[in-house]
Amino acid sequence: MRKKSFFFVFILISAFSPLVKAYNITPVVSAHRHNKDYFNFSPQTTISVESEEQYISAKIFADIFVSSAGFRPVIISGESNKSDIQLKTDRSIPFEGYKLNVYPSKIQISASTNAGFFYAFQTLRQLLPADIEGSINIKKIEWKVPCGEIIDKPRFGYRGLMLDVSRYFIPKETVLKIIEAMSMLKLNILHLHLVDDNGWRIEIKKYPRLTGIGAWRVNRNVYPFPNRRNQKAHEPATVGGFYTQDDVRKIVSFAADRQIDVIPEIEMPAHTVSSLAAYPELACPVDDEFFGVIPGGGEGRSHIYCAGNDSVFTFLQDVLDEIMVLFPSKYIHLGGDEANKYYWKKCPRCQLRMKKENIQTEEELQGYFMKRVGQYVQSKGKEVMGWDELTNSKIPENAIIFGWQGNGQEAIKAAKLGHRFVMTPAKKLYLIRYQGPQWFEPFTYFGNNTLKDVYDYEPVQPDWDKNAQNLLMGVQASLWTEFCSSPEDVLYLVFPRLIAFADMAWRDKNAADWNDFLPRLDAFTDRLAAMRISFAASMYNLDHLVLPIDDKRLEVSISCIRPDVQVHYTVDGSQPTHQSHIFEKSLVVDKYTFIKAAAFKNGLRMGEVLSFPIRFNKATAAKIKGTSGNLLLLVNGVRGSLKHTDSEWRGWYDTDFSFVIDLGTVQALQFLSIGTITNSGMGVHQPSEFTVSVSENSENFHQIGQLKTPYEEIFREGTFSEDKSLLLCNISARYIRIDVKNPGICPPYHVRQGQKTWVYLDEVVIN
Repeated sequence: MRKKSFFFVFILISAFSPLVKAYNITPVVSAHRHNKDYFNFSPQTTISVESEEQYISAKIFADIFVSSAGFRPVIISGESNKSDIQLKTDRSIPFEGYKLNVYPSKIQISASTNAGFFYAFQTLRQLLPADIEGSINIKKIEWKVPCGEIIDKPRFGYRGLMLDVSRYFIPKETVLKIIEAMSMLKLNILHLHLVDDNGWRIEIKKYPRLTGIGAWRVNRNVYPFPNRRNQKAHEPATVGGFYTQDDVRKIVSFAADRQIDVIPEIEMPAHTVSSLAAYPELACPVDDEFFGVIPGGGEGRSHIYCAGNDSVFTFLQDVLDEIMVLFPSKYIHLGGDEANKYYWKKCPRCQLRMKKENIQTEEELQGYFMKRVGQYVQSKGKEVMGWDELTNSKIPENAIIFGWQGNGQEAIKAAKLGHRFVMTPAKKLYLIRYQGPQWFEPFTYFGNNTLKDVYDYEPVQPDWDKNAQNLLMGVQASLWTEFCSSPEDVLYLVFPRLIAFADMAWRDKNAADWNDFLPRLDAFTDRLAAMRISFAASMYNLDHLVLPIDDKRLEVSISCIRPDVQVHYTVDGSQPTHQSHIFEKSLVVDKYTFIKAAAFKNGLRMGEVLSFPIRFNKATAAKIKGTSGNLLLLVNGVRGSLKHTDSEWRGWYDTDFSFVIDLGTVQALQFLSIGTITNSGMGVHQPSEFTVSVSENSENFHQIGQLKTPYEEIFREGTFSEDKSLLLCNISARYIRIDVKNPGICPPYHVRQGQKTWVYLDEVVIN
């Protein structure tokens, strides 16, 4: 019977698939057909339900009419063929799937689970005008939905969003807003990262200092997160907050009504300074530093629970006992990532534990730690989750692994051992990354994860075997909040990328269609606007690429991830309008040019104005060769911003390097400068030394000068750029070789003490 029901659904989906593009529903429905008739909602509309669970879903749907439409459809308990909207259980429909039939006089909803009925209502919700989401009563509007048939089901069972509420305490009201939007997008998991170095965010009755002390940090908000220095013993801690247990019950209940499971994460054994600040006896006895909740990311990352202290495990069991009462989810996430073993190596208790348990390495000691806590969780009938660093030692039995490093490939190691896993790769699904051209984005870490990057992501890779595919539970978008200081910052990073993520998580494999997605995206952002949920417009901002095409000319490319816009530009520094030149494939320039460009749709400017001057000097468009690739950015005439990952800077990590510029002919040279950038919080610093040599034939080079930077100058704090200059005094040369020396390890007084350094360079100017 089960096989027949799936086959039936498959046949219908295959028959309907050519018509999928007609509805602006996100995530995209599996199959549908429609006609020109409509069903109209009115004060007389009735909904019949079979159970209390169906009633909850029906009530959430009915309640959206109150403010905007001025009425609420009436809900009737018990099966009724006379009601306008009829819910009927059909066990042949796949889990979380549903069938929706809309006729002019009635609507029929069929599903096998409560989730299916809820998702059918979310589809109906998106078929209504976006004004239904508003708080203002609108008189002259028809609340109607198009007639037709929809058959729908998700690809993945796990469709999650992780919110880091430790680094920035996200107010309960904002969390509830996000849950509401998640439910409309048919996402079903909210993973709360409740604990980290930067704050303990949940009330634990047995350990009141966790929130009395651990939820508060010193105010360093004037500095970017990576540059913040730790709290001193005498400084007051005033920034933070926490959820009371009543707050948690409200969040969990609100989410459960919307078919969202809230998974708590209690991080261990590292990322725990917030609890060590409250209860320092839980640290290794050799760790005698002052414990204050860490305001940033640079210092104190070696602090860790003592694996040789049984009181640590008692503490964690007590905490988890209260957590498991508050969160009915069958999953408990135990973290396990980025654990520095510095103190474990020095701790007599940890070393004694290793001897007694016949543990050979500190990495294996973490395996012992996680197994011990994991077994306790499992003894309470829960399942254990953890980050993919758990694969570095023996993984707790039956633990579910979250693949985050790089492209999430570490999770496949767990799959080969039979573990289920969730993909949340940093390079694809970390929402902390820039979501558009960095010139316009608030400061954050690393590179870009644009809306299109998220939409295009395919978790199942061609080299996976069948077993790995079967063990994949689903996907998760993860928002780390280092650079958030307000609810608006959180919403800006989450939306609209969460819309693209939801579509990817629900749709069938190979069903991605970017052009089809865009009108559905716009329809959903209209709903967000009506709900007063802010979102980024980065998808309309323009990116640029300027590269040499010969020794005199540069080719300029300008792009937008939205193909439905028209790019207009100017070359004289004036503001572009919809009447300015239309940018075609590329533009070739051979002299100073100040380009300004913007995206337009229906005559309206949709994004920010991209502005960049292109300046020429003797090195511009010259040939350049060196010890690594893409050095052309150093001679493309365009200067970078204060974001070293903005695609104009070229970076080298923990290495010396060199490159040679070929000017084409022997020329008299007067001046040379090289752009450098410092971002101390990210370990980006000026080179300790430039050595400049010249040649007329590319073989016999002789040194003509050095640019040395004093040690204390190299490791200045802050984020700034600086040009290093050298007078050449009319030297004749064709080839200029520049040897660059890495500054080495960050010094003890540095916010990134002991870490290796990056060197980023921008434009080389020669005159």
